[in-house]
Amino acid sequence: MGGEFKHLVLVKFKEGAAVDGILKGMENLVSEIEAVKSFEWGQDMEGPEMLTQGFTHAFLMTFENKEAHAAFVGHPKHIEFSATFSAAIDKIVLLDFPAIVAKPPPPA
Repeated sequence: MGGEFKHLVLVKFKEGAAVDGILKGMENLVSEIEAVKSFEWGQDMEGPEMLTQGFTHAFLMTFENKEAHAAFVGHPKHIEFSATFSAAIDKIVLLDFPAIVAKPPPPA
């Protein structure tokens, strides 16, 4: 049985990009697409510049499996949003991977 599938994106936005609007758009997007199991994001606060390489934001989406991720990628709303997102980005790293749980969260 396969575990969850993760979609990790690190970005550096272009100077003057409407970052707040993009973040809101992304939150709306994941709330509208059921395939997304969870979504987390954050902005770097502590990383030494030498290590961040200019990247400022991290986005992590979790999917039940690879098929759910494929459904998300092919979803018309994702395709539409991708154009807006791409236009605002200076640099990006994207990794899609099956999650290997080395330390599970404690039971709730």
